[in-house]
Amino acid sequence: MSESMRKIVRRCFTSAIRVIDRFHIQKLACDAVQEIRIRHRWEAIQEETEARQEAKGLKKKYLSPTFENGDTRKELLARSRYLLFKSAEKWTESQKRRAAILFREYPDIKRAYCLSHSLRMIFNKRLIKAGARTNLAKWYQEVEQSGFDSFNTIAATLYDRSEEILDFCIHRASNAAAESFNAKIKQLRAQFRGVIDIPFFLYRLTKIYA
Repeated sequence: MSESMRKIVRRCFTSAIRVIDRFHIQKLACDAVQEIRIRHRWEAIQEETEARQEAKGLKKKYLSPTFENGDTRKELLARSRYLLFKSAEKWTESQKRRAAILFREYPDIKRAYCLSHSLRMIFNKRLIKAGARTNLAKWYQEVEQSGFDSFNTIAATLYDRSEEILDFCIHRASNAAAESFNAKIKQLRAQFRGVIDIPFFLYRLTKIYA
């Protein structure tokens, strides 16, 4: 999504259609959900610390209240991190129970998760560009009604680059293969604890992955 990449495409690939990768867009939405979860977690930590100090002052043993799945409030917010990245149909049974408690206790996290999921579904559905544009406009309205500052920032960013985002619907192009290969290169580099001889490192890459 950087301006430098846009300039490179304009100068070097004048006939190309530039597509902003859907996974970078979804990551922005997921980060916004996690921001709300983390804020609540710090509040839960502060509340537990104050309650523990109060019990200590009264010379009583402090026991953290737990929910029906055995999580304390602080644990619930910490252990909900990964389930908020996934679609509900991919949750395990324990994640389903934890999500039900989380959404009951924190309706704002549920609303944020639904916004993130609805954005993901725009790209998952095989829509033509015009249909995706209509769904994205509806998503902007939902974000405006939600009142989340982080999502409003994301919506403004997407609106500015909407054409390049919606170009995904033409060929459903993604750089997932390149990202996967990049991860393999980083893993190989980590095995050597860094690289000094760059030509030999490139030679190893061609022998393993070419």
